[in-house]
Amino acid sequence: MRSFVMQLFSHNASRGTPASGPVGEMVGISIVLLALLILFSSLSDRFFTGATFSSIAFQLPELGLLALAMLIPLLSGGLNLAITFSANISALAMAWVIGWLGGTDAGMTGILLGMLAAILSGALIGWMLGAIVAYTGAHPILASLAMMIFLRGLGEFLTRGGSISGFPEELAYLGQGVLAGIPIPLLIFGLCAAIWALILNRTRLGFSIYMLGSNTAATRYSGISTRRTLTMVYVLSGVMCGIAGIIMASRFNSVRVGHGEAYLLITVLACFLGRVDPFGGFGRVAPVVMALIILQVISSGLNLLGTNQHLATALWGGILLAVMVVRYLWAKFSSRRKASG
Repeated sequence: MRSFVMQLFSHNASRGTPASGPVGEMVGISIVLLALLILFSSLSDRFFTGATFSSIAFQLPELGLLALAMLIPLLSGGLNLAITFSANISALAMAWVIGWLGGTDAGMTGILLGMLAAILSGALIGWMLGAIVAYTGAHPILASLAMMIFLRGLGEFLTRGGSISGFPEELAYLGQGVLAGIPIPLLIFGLCAAIWALILNRTRLGFSIYMLGSNTAATRYSGISTRRTLTMVYVLSGVMCGIAGIIMASRFNSVRVGHGEAYLLITVLACFLGRVDPFGGFGRVAPVVMALIILQVISSGLNLLGTNQHLATALWGGILLAVMVVRYLWAKFSSRRKASG
């Protein structure tokens, strides 16, 4: 348990490989998850039921996909505050294509073309944001904040503040259906997480992203095109936003610009709890997925206990603040112990 606390809160550890390695890291997070399951099961007899875990399985993917969209910019030393609105604008693009091809009668051809439009829209948004950050030197926070405001205003203007519905039944199955007893959105999220892990751990681009987050100047001198890599970071983030938009539209059976606004904070929290370095250069997909499961368990447990939704939102922010404070205190304690030893 002590090793887990050191992994979770040590700022120095977040700059390198954990002392106990990936296995110890996952064991520590699993212990936290197990403790939460026991806690909520003791507080509510309705928690440890099939209905609760089914709800978690359907709600996790849309948040998880947005967390994956946030992960890669964080690893590069940046941030993407526009993920939720990128997802919603991508979903709007899909809705317009489906509507143009017949709406509820569009069939599978219309759905596939709409999904392609959503992914391409997300990639285009990501490319524009990445190009601004990479070629103008604008800070990712300011650039993504400006993009978020732009997309929100554009979406509200195009939809006049309303929602768009009228999709074929096959699209609803994508967000609400089950395959071999597993929710289809969860299967899609699992596949996307595996692809993200593959890109980060087995490709030159993934190596470049980690290098970029660790030391931009050293990355440039090593011959890696930092501008191209940084642009690709946000393109990948945009593609994942497009997939998230598809899942959100299929789950809600409608598209609205404000869908999932509260997810932005939770995605940052999930990455932070998953031990992604906020300054870039270190982080893995698996711990972030585990952190997402933990947050979803907390959310479901609080709902069963009748907690006010606004209080739950305040709790997310409180957890994030607490983790930052404890990390700082633990790093200070560790440095003093090393100095005295």
